[in-house]
Amino acid sequence: MLIYFVIIPILIAVFLYLFPFEKSARILAIIIQSALLGAAFYLFYESREQIFVTPIGYYESVLGIILRADTLTSSFILLTAFIFLIVAIYSYSDNNSRLFWFLLFIWEGTLIGIFLAGDVFNVFVLTEVATMVVSVLIMYYRNKRSMYDGIIYLMINIVAIQFYLFGLGYLYRLVGVLDMETAAAIASTLDSSQLVLPYALIMTFIALKCALLPLFSWLPRAHSTPGASPGVSAVLSGLHIKGGVYLLLRFQGIFEGVASPEFFLAAGIITAFAGVIMALSQNHIKRILAYSTIAQVGVIIAGLHTGNSYNYIGSLYHIFNHAIFKAALFLSAGIIANAYDTKDITKISGVLKQMPVVGIASIMAVLGITGAPFFNGSVSKYFIMYDMGSFLNALFIIINLGTITIFIKYSLIFFGKPETEADYNKYDLWKQVPVMALGLLCLGFGIFGESIILYLLNVDVRINMGGYIEKSVIFGLSLGAGFLICKYGIKDRPMLKHVAAIDLGFRGMCAALGVFFAAILITVRFIM
Repeated sequence: MLIYFVIIPILIAVFLYLFPFEKSARILAIIIQSALLGAAFYLFYESREQIFVTPIGYYESVLGIILRADTLTSSFILLTAFIFLIVAIYSYSDNNSRLFWFLLFIWEGTLIGIFLAGDVFNVFVLTEVATMVVSVLIMYYRNKRSMYDGIIYLMINIVAIQFYLFGLGYLYRLVGVLDMETAAAIASTLDSSQLVLPYALIMTFIALKCALLPLFSWLPRAHSTPGASPGVSAVLSGLHIKGGVYLLLRFQGIFEGVASPEFFLAAGIITAFAGVIMALSQNHIKRILAYSTIAQVGVIIAGLHTGNSYNYIGSLYHIFNHAIFKAALFLSAGIIANAYDTKDITKISGVLKQMPVVGIASIMAVLGITGAPFFNGSVSKYFIMYDMGSFLNALFIIINLGTITIFIKYSLIFFGKPETEADYNKYDLWKQVPVMALGLLCLGFGIFGESIILYLLNVDVRINMGGYIEKSVIFGLSLGAGFLICKYGIKDRPMLKHVAAIDLGFRGMCAALGVFFAAILITVRFIM
């Protein structure tokens, strides 16, 4: 019964809010979440052989609410259950109120609901609920900056959802149903010119959810707001933003007649470059990670739209890899910033000496995101760049060089003589265990990459050892170039300081929505 994957997190949330003994309630919630992860494994295993469909209510065919789980859906549910379990363990000893835990598990229920939703209207409902939950979590500590950032996030999503609603209404007018599969079948019989406007409207909303250029300003705001929880940041970058990528895949299928892979290939590459440049300009530990998320999502979006099946599989695998190493980085960054009482990486040093477990886990995550040999990012990036044209291949090498440079700069916090003593009372075993587990997964998902892709995506792919060695050599050369750029190319550059100051407000983001809508409408209608 697919509905239980949505209901159980909500029941956990209510239980945590009402149960009077907080510590006992959290332990029980972690146990139940572990059981949910086990159920997600079972669903994933079974969905490799068949598609599960659960109608809600007594309506038949496409008239009712339908939940649908195929291999892709169940893999996203598995990832969701795992990340929320990690965050729950990490947050166990934090002094968070019942409201925080209530919102956290409501968030999980809505995300799983989005992945399972078989119709376009329930995507709208669940997305709105998730928006409200994230807004409250951003404003959780109620200081002025957090309240401002939370309101900005809420308002820009309210504006963006109007694009989705108009697109949904127009699509319904054309096809007469809300069910995704039936809508796709009917849309394939229509004149493609009729689908251009609803496609542009809906894709503008999805682009905001994916944080594509120029619609990404909300993400670093949400991460860098004062008091932002590391657990919330881990879910936001590791999982929530992937909901936008998932919706992009689903709606590209509905609008197959007008879907523009060239547009999203270009948008992904431009977003990746912009994310790299913005990350290099930052010193705030969470803003660096937030902008690197934007860069990696750009890589994923571009890889999904090259038209090469290997690139597509590599991008899907990179979604899971990114969730793992970005969750590790945000959770460890929370420990580091709290222990050193600063989020400025220029004031942090000697992490590896003072907090070896956290330092080692973070370094493994860094090796993962940069694509170091034997780590998970190297496998997914190998397939993303597999059999790619020389021009695109060069662009992706440059993007990865930027990523390497970002994390060379970031990794300076691990070495050197500590200028200040870390407060060892501010982190404990409950935080170190999940961070180290994620770090080890970065290594495991690299060493056993082929087998994990076969299991996760039900696709048998093979790494050519010669090609992998070639990519490893390129990584080594990029590493050397990254050191030189970090030492001589970006230090005390006035231009980067101007770049760091770029931050679209509400009106700027509204204008960006209009620009993106116009760009995709013109591209699809008059160019493609």
